[in-house]
Amino acid sequence: MSKTIFDKFLSGEVPVDPIFENDDVLAFHDINPQAPLHVLVIPKSKVERFARLCEWDDAQAGRFFKAVSEVARNLGLEEKGYRIVLNNGFHAGEEVEYLHAHILGGRKMSWPPG
Repeated sequence: MSKTIFDKFLSGEVPVDPIFENDDVLAFHDINPQAPLHVLVIPKSKVERFARLCEWDDAQAGRFFKAVSEVARNLGLEEKGYRIVLNNGFHAGEEVEYLHAHILGGRKMSWPPG
């Protein structure tokens, strides 16, 4: 497995400005935002993509999703709403082979998304 930009953020090779961090995740603003507010949440324990999440135990997966919820709450998005996006593979638009959640907010979202 080659190092991704997210690996480099976590190792300190590439600086990142975290908006949230705990023992399990790191969250930061996306450099190419797709909404007025666009934050990425990455686990500190690497999984290549959502399809591999089954390799984690239930507690580890739960901590990741709880952290995503906490980040959205801390951003003040609960009242008006927000979207959580998990891309899996090339056709889904996955650009970094490292599980990550996109939190999108600050505007009304349309449907279908793609």
